[in-house]
Amino acid sequence: MTGTADLSRCSLNTATVKHATLAEAVDAAAAAGLGAVGLWRHQVQEHGADKAARIVADAGLRVSSLCRGGFLTAADEAGIAAALDDNKRAIEETAGVGTRELVFVVGGLPALSEPGRGPRPDAGPGDRDVVAARSRVADRLAELAPFAAEHDVRIVLEALHPMFAADRAVISTLGQALDLAAPFAPETVGVVVDTYHVWWDPQLRESIARAGAEGRIAGYQVCDWNLPLAADPLNSRGHVGDGYVDFPTISRWVAEAGYDGDVETEIFNEEIWAADPRDTARTVGERYARHVLPHLEGDGRTPHTGP
Repeated sequence: MTGTADLSRCSLNTATVKHATLAEAVDAAAAAGLGAVGLWRHQVQEHGADKAARIVADAGLRVSSLCRGGFLTAADEAGIAAALDDNKRAIEETAGVGTRELVFVVGGLPALSEPGRGPRPDAGPGDRDVVAARSRVADRLAELAPFAAEHDVRIVLEALHPMFAADRAVISTLGQALDLAAPFAPETVGVVVDTYHVWWDPQLRESIARAGAEGRIAGYQVCDWNLPLAADPLNSRGHVGDGYVDFPTISRWVAEAGYDGDVETEIFNEEIWAADPRDTARTVGERYARHVLPHLEGDGRTPHTGP
């Protein structure tokens, strides 16, 4: 199917081929006929932004986004200062690799010891205050948005599934992300629709329509919700079509909202990481062509009855 399908909007997020070098990931994406790659900061830092940008451009690809900034929920002065400093570097790296889109995972509760683990023994009630943590996210965005605008970079807020609220992101719905973005110009703060995290949301259709009307859809990320969950739920993502996500419906909603940018496949999965990156990139293209592309183009529509 990919022999005739237009894969120019299909992007391989390099997390999907975690163990590949940047050059190997880019070569795999190019060989599969994809149009773009989504990068992670450690790769950019390894090579420097200029060289990373050349590696991508020399393969005839675009950088669809950079992951990731964020982690804005610290309550102490040292933590706040560190978050601001790191995110300003991330904004500079984003501009340096030639994309506008910097994905933000906003951070979990200050009670956290480390991701996926229990709280710190000394954590108190204030460290578990999710409302206060969200308020601090808003405060940090207000401080970072002018810096992002100066660099022509857009902060892209990503809502994560509620099971990650404690350790990774205190925003769990696209609607919450849009509320946080609302005080800022849409070219400075937007949102990404990530199927793994938002497929379950009963307000998803309305939130996607709102995001489109506000001009805030800065990315569409796809992968599937697989069961059983892995020992680390973070690594339970699957190839499009292998799990429970309704890609035709969500893709149609995204298209109807006016989004015409890149579609990144971002998968965290130990078995997929162990596969040959070229095989993985080909599968990414094939699944995009089968399950996503027809519904972005407005044909192949399936009847929809909910939510």
